[in-house]
Amino acid sequence: MTIVPSNPGNPGGFKQAGPKAERARPPAGAARAGRAEILSARESASDRKVEQSLRPLRLVEYIGQTRIKSMLEMSISAASARGEALDHVLFYGPPGLGKTTLAHVIANEMGSRIHMTTGPGLERPRDIIGLVHQLEAGDVLFIDEIHRLSRVAEELLYPAIEDFVIDLTSGKGQATRTMRLPLPRFTLIGATTRAGMISNALRDRFGFVCRLEFYDNQELSCIVRRTASILGVDIDDSGVEIIAARGRGTPRIANRLVRLVRDFAQYKGRARVDAAVASEALDTYQVDASGLDHTDRRLLEILIDSYGGGPVGIDTLAATIGEDSDTVEDVYEPFLIQRGFIQRTPRGRVATPGAYRHLKRQAPSLQLNLDMLQDQAEGGEP
Repeated sequence: MTIVPSNPGNPGGFKQAGPKAERARPPAGAARAGRAEILSARESASDRKVEQSLRPLRLVEYIGQTRIKSMLEMSISAASARGEALDHVLFYGPPGLGKTTLAHVIANEMGSRIHMTTGPGLERPRDIIGLVHQLEAGDVLFIDEIHRLSRVAEELLYPAIEDFVIDLTSGKGQATRTMRLPLPRFTLIGATTRAGMISNALRDRFGFVCRLEFYDNQELSCIVRRTASILGVDIDDSGVEIIAARGRGTPRIANRLVRLVRDFAQYKGRARVDAAVASEALDTYQVDASGLDHTDRRLLEILIDSYGGGPVGIDTLAATIGEDSDTVEDVYEPFLIQRGFIQRTPRGRVATPGAYRHLKRQAPSLQLNLDMLQDQAEGGEP
């Protein structure tokens, strides 16, 4: 568990990444870079080194998620005027969209400390008890991967987040004694990529349940431009648009691509990043114009070439590409579905005409459309 004081000069109190934190490396081996290093929305070690310096401090600096920003702005303003803690907040959505950043922004806006931990880190009752007893009035408690809380930890949290008390039990058998201790009013912020795995009892205790959506190209362009400015990258509008278009609607990936393009430009001796430099750099890292990498294209190729475009079950598809079904559903599918390359149907996954066009394949349009219409009429998912 990490306690981070809110500090406008240093968001989250983390050590800032200096100019030497990221060194340009020759991109000759970039084509062999794994997905986890480039297009995975999961936070990598290199992301952690620089993200603290890139994170906005205030809501006015936060780009995108307009509806959530508007709601939080009103609630934070009202809570601050009353001198109360903000109601509990649950953020859910795909990784890399800014759930942790929003937690820091809320703490900064409320002028509070933020205590950071994860669901798997709260295994035993003493973990919960030790954590909540460090809280002060108005503090923010951020639990990442909250869907992975153990049942014991979750039940201990119920009275803490609802009545601001915690029940301590001592002794055994007939000597068992229960003591209820009051807690200061605090704000719990939970973050998860698997909202369906959170129990209804826990979800109902949050005052705000907010889904973070993928970003459009205009919003990502603003993020790319801001990141390039902070990192000292000289980039024109055409270069910004190229990176934003391949950022998969995810700020974390877009920021990572900015760093990769910066390294490529420095290695090639290019003083300014334009569309040609950005395209050449991302092509080197096997990120195509639609933001798909080698694994995405391979999944589509297998779906079309090996299974005639589908339908094919998720387990079969996962086994064919050598991944587990959870990884396919959580990592690969969301973006491919968002971009309209595959569709979930009751009988399995189906490649859309857009997937055929992207891979320059001839689509069996009549049969494909009939299958998809039939699946839609049946309703549901496999």
